[in-house]
Amino acid sequence: MYLNSGYLHNSLIDFKDKSRPLIVGSCGTYRLHTHPKLPTYRPRGRLDFQIIYVSAGVAHFHFGNAENDTVVTAGNMVIYRPKEFQKYEYYAVDQTEVYWVHFTGGNVKNILRSYGITDDMRVVYAGTSLEYVRIFKKMISELQHCRVDYEEMLAMLLRHLLILLHRQLSKQRILKNEYLDSEMDLAAQYFNDNYNSDISIQNYAASRGMSVSWFIRNFKAYTGSAPMQYIVSVRITNAQMLLETTKYTVTEIGRIVGYDNPLYFSRIFHRQKGFSPSAYRKMVEKS
Repeated sequence: MYLNSGYLHNSLIDFKDKSRPLIVGSCGTYRLHTHPKLPTYRPRGRLDFQIIYVSAGVAHFHFGNAENDTVVTAGNMVIYRPKEFQKYEYYAVDQTEVYWVHFTGGNVKNILRSYGITDDMRVVYAGTSLEYVRIFKKMISELQHCRVDYEEMLAMLLRHLLILLHRQLSKQRILKNEYLDSEMDLAAQYFNDNYNSDISIQNYAASRGMSVSWFIRNFKAYTGSAPMQYIVSVRITNAQMLLETTKYTVTEIGRIVGYDNPLYFSRIFHRQKGFSPSAYRKMVEKS
């Protein structure tokens, strides 16, 4: 096993200090190759905040209670808040390598939030950039050598780490939003092209690998309407245009836009426009 660490004022005791916005208390690394297991158990947590970066292998975390076992893979960061239950293990068989930093301060919660780390985040995907490792190693060095202004440098290095994490989170959100926009735009186009057919929302969602509830929720957020409401709106808009510009009967128009039952078509049209199809046509002809 390889370990290397540094502690503020050479003290291994965790502490809470609000005299400055952000204070790094300790930083270190563990690398397991031959030592079979390295466990940590703090039922009452610590007084400070902690970030653990899994740079290689996997680590086992028990969030909330000892029975839960969450396997956290390389490229992820785990965030612990003060007084949170802590239990986790590293195993040599997993070739685990982790870096950790403990920090406190009078404005930590707001600083984390400003970098996109919400209060409910436990595991955050950061990626496997060597830049993270360089920052952790630099913090360890600053704690060990205590050069002039090293405490300020430690706070700056931690902010650098958080900035990189924030950029990764922002990139993930952009990619997610691009995927969502693309999928919802594709769905809207499909509904526009096939509005007069018998469309199954369940079948469409399944064909795109989505759950029905997830698809409906995100389609509504994207268009302002649930999928079936969107389809009905397209049908009635086209029916309205046909009533205004053609001599087709109401029954024929209903079939053209996807309603074989003329009574049902009339009810839907009236619900959407406030008039029956026949009354709407007469109103248009008089105007």
